[in-house]
Amino acid sequence: MVQNQSKGLQKKAASRKADASHTKKGKRVIAPKRKDAVKHDQLKKTLSTKINRSIERQIVGAAGNSMLTIVRGEPTTDDPKGKNKKGK
Repeated sequence: MVQNQSKGLQKKAASRKADASHTKKGKRVIAPKRKDAVKHDQLKKTLSTKINRSIERQIVGAAGNSMLTIVRGEPTTDDPKGKNKKGK
């Protein structure tokens, strides 16, 4: 006499494929058990935001009220040895 359910009658576990389809985009969170890594990541994030903010302020200050223009470099040629350059 069998007292437990047989293997064929048990329900199958939900597949991981369905869970993977619902993953969110963006940066993943570091597991809380790694406190040093979390602190380092937070410090890195704050420093990068401060640096970006200061750069933006400097650019705005330098531009003042003048119009900003897009500056494009000279188009490069596919000349391997640099022949046919202007200004020689």
